[in-house]
Amino acid sequence: MSVDVGTIAPDFTMPTDGGGSVTLSALRGKPVVLYFYPKDDTSGCTSEACGFRDQLPDFSAVDAVVIGVSKDSVASHDKFKAKYELPFTLASDTDGSVSDAYGVWVEKSMYGRKYMGLERATFLIGADGTVRNVWRKVKVTGHVAAVLKAVKAL
Repeated sequence: MSVDVGTIAPDFTMPTDGGGSVTLSALRGKPVVLYFYPKDDTSGCTSEACGFRDQLPDFSAVDAVVIGVSKDSVASHDKFKAKYELPFTLASDTDGSVSDAYGVWVEKSMYGRKYMGLERATFLIGADGTVRNVWRKVKVTGHVAAVLKAVKAL
């Protein structure tokens, strides 16, 4: 499945860090930055998370909600969030249903070996629940700034 610009973002409810949960439809009325990343506490994922952390005041200034999603457990998210003082929600997609719905559970290749993994991707969802921007195969450098620019343009 693929989620494209102009479509309604697939709704979900996922467990989050701190023992909570997040439901996309409950966030209607605010833009949502939904970013998928492969694994807690790895170099690229940490760099991306810290980028969102450092720019969160700018996202908050335009009432945007940032949610990071990986297949890591809630306990892993709790450790990752505490270690890097991440002030936004980390959602746990352990069963992969949300990753499947957004089309980010993909075949990858490393050193000639093929395997299934989470594609680094970001979805900007407008206040009305419509997907406004999609970034796939994200390169971490400059990504948070690009997302912030798109949020401000909504």
